[in-house]
Amino acid sequence: MGYRVGEVAALSGVTVRTLHHYDEIGLLSPGGRTSAGYRHYSDDDLDRLQRILLYRELGFPLETIVTMVDDPGVDADAHLKRQRELLVERQGQLGRMVAAVDRVLEARAMGNALTPEEKFEVFGGFREPEGYPEEAARRWGGTPEWQRRTLPGTKQEWEDGEAERVAWVGRLVALVDAGSPADGAEAGELAEARRAMLGRVMGECGYEVQQRIGELYATEPVQLGFLIREDEQRPGIGAYVRDAIRANAAKH
Repeated sequence: MGYRVGEVAALSGVTVRTLHHYDEIGLLSPGGRTSAGYRHYSDDDLDRLQRILLYRELGFPLETIVTMVDDPGVDADAHLKRQRELLVERQGQLGRMVAAVDRVLEARAMGNALTPEEKFEVFGGFREPEGYPEEAARRWGGTPEWQRRTLPGTKQEWEDGEAERVAWVGRLVALVDAGSPADGAEAGELAEARRAMLGRVMGECGYEVQQRIGELYATEPVQLGFLIREDEQRPGIGAYVRDAIRANAAKH
């Protein structure tokens, strides 16, 4: 049995745009085409999409998922077993958090005061790694920019910032898709625009600090996700941003 892209979107809950993106990056290419040229998905394609969406729900970036689902040493059953283990682990974490919230609600209803330990049980025993503040300051250069990071803004300022981010990412994706070099003039303009965006949040963003941030885009998917949402990403886009930032900094 075959399925058109709209049918797959309706079945899976993902958008047609996302399915097209998955096809473009080689994550999920339909097994065939109709005589009119439309994408035609098979049951095997749906199985692959299920694995992709489970890994995505578990927080894996698309670049990692491509490698995982294409691993010749891992069959479908192995994928499901691995995903089940990860889901059970998350289930346990969420269950503990739900129980902690219930205790908070019960205590508030009865007018009971919670102990300091009970107040933070909702975080499931999370502990900030030893030396985290020092490591964060080291990464950002220990500069005044670090001290002024994430200054609060109004709702309108945040909305304007998001609109600016979306427009910036659109320009970036166009450059990447066109094969434009990371050390080219257009990529440099993007790097400067991003530095200005960061400056409006941090108070100021020098080239050294921006290069440190660029390294995070290339090496830490979570950090990249703050700038470029999952469905906007392309393979290697984090490294492209880092290289553009480096090249631009070298010119100043």
